Amino acid sequence: MVRLWISAVHQFFPINVHNYSSKPKFLSTKHQLLSLLNHCSSTNHLFEIHAQILVSGLQNDSFFTTELLRVAALSPSRNLSYGCSLLFHCHFHSATMPWNFIIRGYSSSDSPQEAISLFGEMRRRGVRPNNLTFPFLLKACATLATLQEDETTMVVILSACAELGNLSLGRWVHSQVVGRGMVLNVQLGTAFVDMYAKSGDVGCARHVFNCLKQKSVWTWSAMILGLAQHGFANEAIELFTNMMSSPIVPNHVTFIGVLCACSHAGLVDKSYHYFNLMERVYGIKPMMIHYGSMVDVLGRAGQVKEAYELIMSMPVEPDPIVWRTLLSACSGRDVNGGAEVAEEARKRLLELEPKRGGNVVMVANKFAELGMWKQAADYRRTMKDRGIKKMAGESCIELGGSLRKFFSGFDSRAAPDGIYDLLDGLNLHMQLTNF
Repeated sequence: MVRLWISAVHQFFPINVHNYSSKPKFLSTKHQLLSLLNHCSSTNHLFEIHAQILVSGLQNDSFFTTELLRVAALSPSRNLSYGCSLLFHCHFHSATMPWNFIIRGYSSSDSPQEAISLFGEMRRRGVRPNNLTFPFLLKACATLATLQEDETTMVVILSACAELGNLSLGRWVHSQVVGRGMVLNVQLGTAFVDMYAKSGDVGCARHVFNCLKQKSVWTWSAMILGLAQHGFANEAIELFTNMMSSPIVPNHVTFIGVLCACSHAGLVDKSYHYFNLMERVYGIKPMMIHYGSMVDVLGRAGQVKEAYELIMSMPVEPDPIVWRTLLSACSGRDVNGGAEVAEEARKRLLELEPKRGGNVVMVANKFAELGMWKQAADYRRTMKDRGIKKMAGESCIELGGSLRKFFSGFDSRAAPDGIYDLLDGLNLHMQLTNF
């Protein structure tokens, strides 16, 4: 164990605490350490506070380790290499915030490429980025893009654009690639296909796909999944058929796209064919997401009992997403055991995620569909009593290069930019036109 000199830590506190006889003589250890972090003014102080956290036995407290990392990454006396060491050794697991702190710190440093490397490591470890991750990442990428024609930088920017759905920024990156005469190789081409497909411009995605001289399995998979998710089910299946005629061997992502296409097109028999083909021919063991896709296929076709039987035959324990998919497919009035399936799905879902607001709302709505108003009201009341909240539904549009978000329950009259006034005018115009 490394011993650090920590005597300077005590200088932050008043010495004559006995003068305050009417108040507690000492703050709690946690309050002391939090005060130290707020007053940290040098790297040495940062080391000393870390040592004091270890001495106090609070090294497993996620709040303090996160605060320590925040100071290491963002304070004027920051030490990013030290922050990275904390990130990789303090067992933050799947928490996104600590990663965001370090990415943000590097994006404003002299080493913005480290932010990109850290993002790659974040994805490899299965940590999900959020809406705060990508602005910092884009800042680092923009700095690098002005300094060098780096293919990796462009790919990371496109990944961020795909996650954010920012089509304008993705098109700007495309113009930069063309303007600089960069070669559209497999990696960069796949990133463009993925970005255009996820941003809703399937036509451009298909154009880039057709222009690529070389394609990897990820290129095919991105295009198939993009077509399937935007309702082009037949085109997705046709593309998969072409892929099987090529030397490229499909992977697990490819089959996610194919099963998604079958779900949108209501192709139950074909979905079973592809599901069995996956393991029998290509040796790909179905993952949870593949089983979930099959449940979705059967549920959309009204075969909820078959979907339930498939879930019960899975070699792994079904996750909440699978049960939620099944419950959403149940109407409650189905014959041949449909009502029993809905009840079982409801019970399993609430056992796995009792505090998720969306689950409770879904269950309440299912009771309301059956006219069981008392049960629906009971679940709504339970949400209120337990302080459970459901995230508001969200949609967005891109206008003038910026994303505008709309939330369910948002007070439209409070909008300052006149968007809703314009919509009201358009609505009135359409009504007058119909007369």
